[in-house]
Amino acid sequence: MDLTGYWAGIVALAVFIVAYVLVIGEETIHLRKSKPVIVAAGVIWVLVAIAYAAHGDTHSAGEMVRHNLLEFAELFLFLLAAMTYINTMEERGIFDVLRVWLVSQGFSLRKIFWITGACAFVLSPIADNLTTALLMATVAVAVGGSNHRFIALACINIVVAANAGGAFSPFGDITTLMVWQKGLVEFQEFFVLFLPSLVNWLVTAAILSFAVSNEQPEAVHEEAELQHGAWIVVALFLLTIVMAVTAHNVLHLPPVIGMMTGLGFLKLFGYYLQRRDQKSARPVEFVEGSALGINAIHEGDHEHNREFYNIYHNMQRAEWDTLMFFYGVILCVGGLGAFGYLAVSSEWMYNGLGPTTANVIVGVASAIVDNIPVMFAVLAMNPDMSHGQWLLVTLTAGVGGSMLSIGSAAGVAVMGQARGIYTFFVHLKWAWAVALGFAASIWVHFLVNAAAFSI
Repeated sequence: MDLTGYWAGIVALAVFIVAYVLVIGEETIHLRKSKPVIVAAGVIWVLVAIAYAAHGDTHSAGEMVRHNLLEFAELFLFLLAAMTYINTMEERGIFDVLRVWLVSQGFSLRKIFWITGACAFVLSPIADNLTTALLMATVAVAVGGSNHRFIALACINIVVAANAGGAFSPFGDITTLMVWQKGLVEFQEFFVLFLPSLVNWLVTAAILSFAVSNEQPEAVHEEAELQHGAWIVVALFLLTIVMAVTAHNVLHLPPVIGMMTGLGFLKLFGYYLQRRDQKSARPVEFVEGSALGINAIHEGDHEHNREFYNIYHNMQRAEWDTLMFFYGVILCVGGLGAFGYLAVSSEWMYNGLGPTTANVIVGVASAIVDNIPVMFAVLAMNPDMSHGQWLLVTLTAGVGGSMLSIGSAAGVAVMGQARGIYTFFVHLKWAWAVALGFAASIWVHFLVNAAAFSI
């Protein structure tokens, strides 16, 4: 039903706008972005139920909300498994070793600028753009020290590189994951976006690099070591990715089946690590009436009560705010779709303006609103367009968020990592350079993937 002019539809749209204004102002008002959208989702679906009941339909609202919940459940479990793996690799020291190696090599600032950008581009397709951006930003802050200009430029470069790297992999960004799970683009087809994504980063990085000095930073000396089983965790993660792809492409099952099975393997390995820690604990014997004895009993007590490896601690450290935000967004957008707003938007954008213009607008909107709700809205609209256009909107939604610091989870996270140095207005100063990279990536996509537009 088209209820866009009905009072409940208008109120629902107003509720969503208010909630999203609060989301955009997260960095200023310090209100976690999941809170307003969760409340808005509940209010919107109450309004949907009231509106449909008023028009004699008491069943459709429940069916539609269950459909949205199923979509959320699949993505939620997929992301929870992936985040647990990433947190476990971090806990085992994988990322610390990489970070310490980078800061200890004595590279010049310009080399660090390019190395951190390249690492962000290469790692984000596997480790996701948020985790990768945070890791590389830590390196930039450690090396930059008091050189705030370098840190700011390096952070912009890292955010752009992480988002660009995530755009050509189903595991690199939530938007690409949604497109893959929807079955609109097959796993191997994402890699045709590699060259456009690379151009997106390189154009921006080349412009920014002229503002980076070639001086030698102060030496930073740190040490880090891998914990037992670190490489086994990496191997299990790669196996899990293979299982997710196989489940989807070969068995025609949801990819989450492979991911959750892989999480089960990690839990079993976690049990081994926990038992190993328990066996290695050796309390020191108490010696009565001596200073040694007093120290010994405290040391032994610490060994008895120290915290052993626990996989659930890594699950608790998942980005729960992001996961709950995802719930709110899916239900909010689904509710607006129930009122008919998505159908109206699809008609105006994809039939009125044409798919290319509409998909470029999606990329620009991603910088302002965040790419998750924008991409979910496009998927809910499900416009009739060529395979090349679906690849285009995947690209623009993935890299478009880089134009503003608030346009992607990576940008918001790095603002927190380099608080007061990498800010919204510092990024805005160089938004023109990011926009040039955005435009160049679209041009390259049309150039190298022309055949896909005829499919």
